Parts: sequence; C-alpha cells; structure tokens
Amino acid sequence: MTETQGSPAATSAADALLRDLDFTVVDVETTGWSPDVAGITEIGAVRVRRGEVVAEFTSLVNPGTPVPAPITELTGISDLMLALAPPVAAVLPGLLAFAEGSVLTAHNAPFDLRFLVAACAAAGLGWPGFEVLDTVRLARYLMAAPDEVPDRKLGTLAEYFGTPVRPSHRALDDARATAVVLRELLARLADREGVHTLGELTAWLAARDAEAAARFGRPWRLWRPRRLARALRALARRVRRTERARTAQG
Repeated sequence: MTETQGSPAATSAADALLRDLDFTVVDVETTGWSPDVAGITEIGAVRVRRGEVVAEFTSLVNPGTPVPAPITELTGISDLMLALAPPVAAVLPGLLAFAEGSVLTAHNAPFDLRFLVAACAAAGLGWPGFEVLDTVRLARYLMAAPDEVPDRKLGTLAEYFGTPVRPSHRALDDARATAVVLRELLARLADREGVHTLGELTAWLAARDAEAAARFGRPWRLWRPRRLARALRALARRVRRTERARTAQG
C-alpha cells in the first residue's frame, strides 16, 4: 500500500475496514514496457464494492505512434482499431473521476502506475495520490508456490480461482479477472491472517516485505511504496520537462 501520513483523513483511512472500502481495479495495455518510449493503447477499470463489481470503465486510446507488430499479436489491438480512438489526455479525466475515493488496485501495479502517472503529467493533470494495492505483492505472501500455484501471474491466479472472465491482454477483461483475484485474496487475508483494516494491511505487508528481505537478502526485488512514490514523482517531472521542451521547439 502507498502511504499518506500526517492528516486526519489518513488516520481515518487506516482505520477503515477493507470490506467497507471501494477498490478500483485498473489495467492498461501499452505499445511497450516503458512510458519514456511507449504509450497507452487501452484502459480498463472496474469499481468493486463488497467484492462485487458495481461499475466499469473502458476506452481504447490512440497513443500517437504505431503499435509494434508483436504488441498487436499479443493484445489484438491494431493501428486500425486506434485510428479514431481519443488521445490519453481525453480519457484520463474520466478514469480519475471513476476511481475517486477508492483504493487503486492492479496486478503488478508499478507497471500500470508508471504509465498512468506519466500520462497525467504529460496532460498537465495532477495525480490524486491514491492508496494503491498490488495484487502480485499480496499473492506473493498468500499463495504458496509451488504447492498451490507455480507462479503468481494473473493467468495462473485466474485459473486457480476460476474467474468467470479469463485474462486476455485486453484491459477490461484483465481488470475483471483481477477483481475476482482481489476478492479471493482479501478473503484469505481476513480468514488466515486476521487482517481487516487498511492500516492492518499496510503493516502486514511491510512485515512480510521485511521478512522476505531478511530471508533472501534481495530487498531490491520488493516493491517499497515510498520508493515507488519517489520514482513516480521523478518520472512525472521528467515527462513535464520533455513536454515543455517539445512545446518550445515547436
């Protein structure tokens, strides 16, 4: 989880029961692996309340650059499909409004956040500073490998939990599958670990990270929320500088 400290709102959020919180599960499809050189081609999100999807958001996005053939082969998203799609700057306000007041959740959340934060910076939009939950990180400590699953990939977890919609490298389908995985993981968390509030979850994940770092001696492999937040802020600043430079040259 990311952390927002030093305010009454942060205190009340920490005390909030997980079962009473809304989660917005988001997934992005992109033309590559880094927002420095790639763009978003599709955004999908589902709003989850008490384990059930109550609303959905989806849009194709014109990245302004051609989609590489391997990406089209992987996702099925082609240049022709995106020709009339809106640019990301036109899509982001709707997504941010859709997710307002919720815990932003994704499978391998740092990847999705890097693209979303960079896109907001390029569009001149402030990032709201959501609480963020990564289902990969949660599954790492709740799913036994290899006894239960060989890995914690979304497709593997979706098959294990029997999600009605299977991941397909399309944003909305992947968000729907992640929402079911999230529900099952939070149920395990409550039943096996006695974790019921946002604050307890933050503390529990931090303790598991520390144990893993001590056991394997490779803390660089762990997603640390503060480190991620710093990296995202730095990325946003770099994107803004690049956009200003392009504007000046134009």
